[in-house]
Amino acid sequence: MSTANKWQQLALKWTAIAGVWTLIGLFFTGETLLRSHASGHPLSAMRVLSWELFSCYVWLAFLPLILWLGRRFRFERGQWRRSLLIHLVAGSVIPLLQQGVAALVLPHFGYPPLQPENSFAATYKLFLLFNYSISLAVYWASIGAQYGIGYYQMYRERELRASQLEAKLAQSQLQILKMQLHPHFLFNTLNTISELIHKAPEVAEHMVTDLSDLLRLSLQTVGRQEVSLQQELDFLEKYLQIEQTRFHDRLRVQLEIDPLALDACVPNMILQPLVENAIRHGIAPLALGGRVEIQAVRENGSLCLRVSDDGLGLPDGDASAIQEGVGLSNTRARLQRLYGAAHQFELQGAPDQGLTLRMTIPYRRFTEQDED
Repeated sequence: MSTANKWQQLALKWTAIAGVWTLIGLFFTGETLLRSHASGHPLSAMRVLSWELFSCYVWLAFLPLILWLGRRFRFERGQWRRSLLIHLVAGSVIPLLQQGVAALVLPHFGYPPLQPENSFAATYKLFLLFNYSISLAVYWASIGAQYGIGYYQMYRERELRASQLEAKLAQSQLQILKMQLHPHFLFNTLNTISELIHKAPEVAEHMVTDLSDLLRLSLQTVGRQEVSLQQELDFLEKYLQIEQTRFHDRLRVQLEIDPLALDACVPNMILQPLVENAIRHGIAPLALGGRVEIQAVRENGSLCLRVSDDGLGLPDGDASAIQEGVGLSNTRARLQRLYGAAHQFELQGAPDQGLTLRMTIPYRRFTEQDED
């Protein structure tokens, strides 16, 4: 922080403190005026205001010393006895000084009212008799307020640091989960290419080109947890080109995308592992292949995504019986980290009737700030 900013903050702090003492002076002015009217001896409002504000501003002048003592002699383990002794002495001496200043100046403003002129010693004795206990309370209240504000600031700073650490931890965990998808997807694709090198070299060469384009798209969003649905679909299209090269007519793809959903934020690489799961476990085992449908619709402040196939389906129709691999388990973990209880992710299916994965997340429009 620059020196100019520090001085600006310091000026704002003491302006606020002066404002508080002014409000206290106004409060006691009103109280004194009410008591004077009730006693049948009404006083001038300006005179009472000058008394009360002067008393408050004398305390304001002593406040830097009180706050310094509070910072220098803290009630902490190992030094609280020494600090207590210092504050007992200071808490007795500073009120004596404050009352001395008041006894010296306030009589010139007509205080105390209805009293004959007395010597300084007599006035000082009178001030101590009536006001010293209040001055003691003001000293200790100032120290207490300083400690209370200080502990509150420490609590807020710790809370902020804890939330920042939690956010960094969640971000790191999300990044690990996301990076887990890259080698998983890459190895599967390379295995496919290796199988085709001897059987169909030209097809394998074409797949290498498609894979290069796919990795280029992936690198454009590296380190980004969310992308637009349009970007996610562009990536998915490249992946499907590779898979359709592999499966030919055995793989049919149908996309039903709501145009109003294209600018929605979605987790980076969220659709590819779901589509891969549908192809690998639902379509690939079938001699005639099958169809994969990808749907996206925006409704009621949410984005609903659905990946379904007409392949093998679930054994006995029981979703709990499915053995989740990297794709599904990773997807569950990322959605939980990103959206918590605000998301839904479910599997539905029956034997020989395919599998449907439904995902619902809060709709948020993708912006340039997200891209940065």
